[in-house]
Amino acid sequence: MPSANEIVQLARAKERPTALEFFAEIFDDFQECHGDRLYGDDEAIVGGIALLDHKPVTVIGIQKGRDLKENLQRNFGAPHPEGYRKALRLMKQAEKFGRPVITFINTAGAFCGIGAEERGEGEAIARNLMEMSGLKVPIIAIIVGEGGSGGALALAVGDEVWMLEHAIYAILSPEGFASILWKDGSRAPEAAELMKITARELFELKIVDKIIAETNRGHRIERGRMMKELRLSLIKKMNELAQLPTETLLEKRYQRFRTY
Repeated sequence: MPSANEIVQLARAKERPTALEFFAEIFDDFQECHGDRLYGDDEAIVGGIALLDHKPVTVIGIQKGRDLKENLQRNFGAPHPEGYRKALRLMKQAEKFGRPVITFINTAGAFCGIGAEERGEGEAIARNLMEMSGLKVPIIAIIVGEGGSGGALALAVGDEVWMLEHAIYAILSPEGFASILWKDGSRAPEAAELMKITARELFELKIVDKIIAETNRGHRIERGRMMKELRLSLIKKMNELAQLPTETLLEKRYQRFRTY
């Protein structure tokens, strides 16, 4: 079993599937939507409408790049406030038309910049938390790489929160943790072992509800098989959530996060 620090490196690996690749391999007929209707289109967040088992769903993801050029285009997967507002626009649209929401999260955190702060980064994240807590359609959030701080949580207020086996989910990076606690960022590997940020640890703490296997008996599962298993799990869980009355769905979501 890999150490927590090794899982951090796997979660950050540039070879990990991106949000758009999850969309392409799990769903059918994805149609991307752009812009927050307020300021602009943040390419760090992608989303739109797709079909899952012939049923319409809204899918939203944080997109990292494969190379320097694409990472610059996608801002290294660090969303601006307009990205979170785009996501919220799509979620409210989904609520209007009764479409479930599925989010794919892979970010070190929201973008830390003067412009982002001036345009209300904190308010955008806080509004997403508030609106998602009461969204009247099922929500499944999946941490597929890094799940960093409020930048990840802004898309993770779901009825179920899942993680890939080699993903991480934390209030800040191990480097940030080490810098704050010991004034020494080089102790990040040591911090990772203390922070309880891996899927297995968070499953035991009941922070996440399901781990998506990436290995079997120490061997990496073929990507297509992993995607197929994830698709089947999503179909099964969405069918279960669709049977719940709206009031029950919202109460269970509320109680889920109250247990923290």
